[in-house]
Amino acid sequence: MLGSALLEVSARKTLKRLHRTHGAPATHAASAYPAVSALVDQHAAAVRDIIELGVENSRELPVCVLLAGYARGLVDDIGDLDATPAEPHDWIAADWLHLRLAGVCQLAHSA
Repeated sequence: MLGSALLEVSARKTLKRLHRTHGAPATHAASAYPAVSALVDQHAAAVRDIIELGVENSRELPVCVLLAGYARGLVDDIGDLDATPAEPHDWIAADWLHLRLAGVCQLAHSA
């Protein structure tokens, strides 16, 4: 029980950090550029499908744990997030990874 609670706390910390670097900036960009909104929506839908259909027993785990685990896997693959889009217009040409992380944030916010 305690391990599960610690896992959830860790997941929430990861998602809060990710929200600062990707969620909030992408949301801001999406309000100015509808194309960014559409891209983030598509990535959020893909992540939702991966978690719901591709993770065995996903209904037994808190959504935040699943999302944080997925995001950590992406970040571990790239290692460095220094190229995160800095300005709203930069999100128009953002790469797949940054849009996918913004999609994770969108799902976490709506969960």
